[in-house]
Amino acid sequence: MERERVVITGMGAITPLGNNVDTFWTRLMRGDSGVSAIDAFDTDRFKVKIAGVVRDFDAKELLGPKEARRMDRFSQFAIAATDQAVLDSGIDLEQINKERMGVYVGSGIGGIQTLMDQYNVLDRRGPERVSPTLVPMMISNMAAASISIRLGTLGSTLSPVTACSIGNTAIGEAFYHIQSGRADIVIAGGTDAAVSEISLASFSNATALSMRNDEPARASRPFDAGRDGFVIAEGAGILVMESLSHALRRKARIHAEVIGYGASSDAYHMVATHPEGDGAYRAMRLALQDARILPSEVDVISAHATSTELGDKSETAAIKKMFGEEAYRIPVTANKSMTGHMFGAAGGVEAIALVKSLQSGTIPPTINQEERGEGCDLDYVPNVARAADLKIGMSNSFGFGGHNAVIVLKKYNQ
Repeated sequence: MERERVVITGMGAITPLGNNVDTFWTRLMRGDSGVSAIDAFDTDRFKVKIAGVVRDFDAKELLGPKEARRMDRFSQFAIAATDQAVLDSGIDLEQINKERMGVYVGSGIGGIQTLMDQYNVLDRRGPERVSPTLVPMMISNMAAASISIRLGTLGSTLSPVTACSIGNTAIGEAFYHIQSGRADIVIAGGTDAAVSEISLASFSNATALSMRNDEPARASRPFDAGRDGFVIAEGAGILVMESLSHALRRKARIHAEVIGYGASSDAYHMVATHPEGDGAYRAMRLALQDARILPSEVDVISAHATSTELGDKSETAAIKKMFGEEAYRIPVTANKSMTGHMFGAAGGVEAIALVKSLQSGTIPPTINQEERGEGCDLDYVPNVARAADLKIGMSNSFGFGGHNAVIVLKKYNQ
């Protein structure tokens, strides 16, 4: 049976580089850093004092005071990015079949700030004062549920939880769902708001975070010899995905086409990636097979590249195993050098950046490149954006527990 072609018709972003796609993209291409000192809480007791923080976000203006109070920040981000994406898509929600519209949006950590706030209420004021909305605010499926309620979608609504690969998992599974003919439209992506005291403490004690507190803009440095850990960040990245036939019927503007998806498991360790990048390689191989393209047809790779010693080295090894000598030809860009690591939101936001690259023929830089790290010898588009002839791009996302998800996007041609 002929597979439905799947396209992207809408995009929305809440990020440390700006709260809409245009601002995010402009600053990404400029090589700006969204990493700064944390000011949402007192960091005097913490070893790490920096993060990729979303600034100037007003949930009350978006949702109204009452609704904002009943929604954790990760869900607020998702709603804001979805509103942007739906507006960008031009969908008339009164004219579509909502039984054939789904939502695939996940969160890696969910409402951790709500949990901590209500634990403090329990501890200080007693159980009778704990909010009855704690659980629905906290659970990670609530972003997807809130989007569905807001838009009135009646199709499949899922919240994949695959740690930091969530965005790509959601996009990939939505791709399959539409491709199979089960839906016309799926809202897909990821969201997280884990810049909190307990998250910061835990990741710090795991020695996973950069300690460059005095120079936050230089802290996230994927593939660089001086990297010392990732930077915790927050945000949301949401796509409107449609079958090509549906998009053409309503004369939609099409941003890009999704042509492949691959997923795998390292089956190796709770938090460490496979040192040779075995799972990452298999996910890339499956994605290219699914896309029915050769490795030589890939023009750019958006790397997972969190700025950890092992992670960046193993991803580089996986790319070289997948592409052979072609690996040295293909530009590899690392958006997290500017945004920090947005956990479940990373894949969605990085997919948006890849779409913009394909549309514009430009590749964002990987900033803070001073000296290549051991085993990191590819073309990482160091420090300055680059013009290039781009038709097909690959985006990698990997997560704790060994989850790997890779998507392949193509510049849209009728």
